[in-house]
Amino acid sequence: HVQLVESGGGLVQPGGSLALSCAASGRTYTNWCMGWFRQAPGKEREGLATLDSSGITAYADSVKGRFQISRDSAQNTLYLQMNSLAPEDTAVYYCADSGQWCYGPGDVSEYKFWGRGTQVTVS
Repeated sequence: HVQLVESGGGLVQPGGSLALSCAASGRTYTNWCMGWFRQAPGKEREGLATLDSSGITAYADSVKGRFQISRDSAQNTLYLQMNSLAPEDTAVYYCADSGQWCYGPGDVSEYKFWGRGTQVTVS
């Protein structure tokens, strides 16, 4: 059973930067795919960026060029570097794992394991 714990959220001014982390444990498979998602009040959960175990990344158009997804060498921690933040980026940010099959940011429903989220407020 995969467990994911996000950290790094907080309050940031418009134009600022913030880095999120997601610690993963309990994974029993070698090939994996993880992603960052967010959900603002009254809106559907939105996929932002995904990264697989081979290093291939994919980004939603809304964050391309501003956000960067990465991992540590042990592949136990996923990161999201967020730059040029705007008030519309305010949301709860989640990391998720889709298991051994990889899906892009648009395939939110394919992600099986989810963290509890971390709040990001841009104001």
